[in-house]
Amino acid sequence: MENIIFEDRRDAGRCLAKAIAKCGYLNQPPVVLGIPRGGIVVADEVAEALSSLMDVIIVRKLRAPSQPELGIGAVVDGDNISIINKELVSVLGVSHDYLNNEIAYQCKEIERRLQVYRGSRPAPEVANKTVIVVDDGIATGYTFRAALESLRRRGASRLIAAAPVAARSSVDMLGEFADEMIFLSTPVSFFSVGTWYRDFEQVTDEEAVTILQRNWTRFKPRKP
Repeated sequence: MENIIFEDRRDAGRCLAKAIAKCGYLNQPPVVLGIPRGGIVVADEVAEALSSLMDVIIVRKLRAPSQPELGIGAVVDGDNISIINKELVSVLGVSHDYLNNEIAYQCKEIERRLQVYRGSRPAPEVANKTVIVVDDGIATGYTFRAALESLRRRGASRLIAAAPVAARSSVDMLGEFADEMIFLSTPVSFFSVGTWYRDFEQVTDEEAVTILQRNWTRFKPRKP
């Protein structure tokens, strides 16, 4: 599989949507969940192409001490699921106190974002449904894994992991947790998600909320 450089998240989302549409999900639109913030932009293109309901699943990276860009695990909204990279925690000598404090901090941030993004709107029903989880890229895979494990606990019948680009090592790890994986590029030498975009400008909470509300306004659920 060749390595691809995307213009921006919209470009990546359109390319990903075409790949997903070819897998037959146009006939039975799934629930599409974006991982904030960048994944919401990509998921918007996927949801529009499939005429699907779109929502958000909030997963927060657990930051390594003195290296905030390095993830040592993840927590996800709703189920208090914490996924810890025990090997990395051991190598870095991360203390239990630091880890517990970081988990508590990220759980509070999840609650804040849920209020910002959804307000009083309930989470989408995923039990017995096909769910596509979308991000703008997958580095370590721990945030994505946390999302998949949470959705499996909530009764999703089929889980599809989707992203424009994913590190090869993460693809191997996520195969255990997803029923299907759709990645356009899986480089061995990954570096960072932003490496694979010409424009990787930060997505704000306001932009994410606008995208979600636009989908909720245009989406008309089918009557039973």
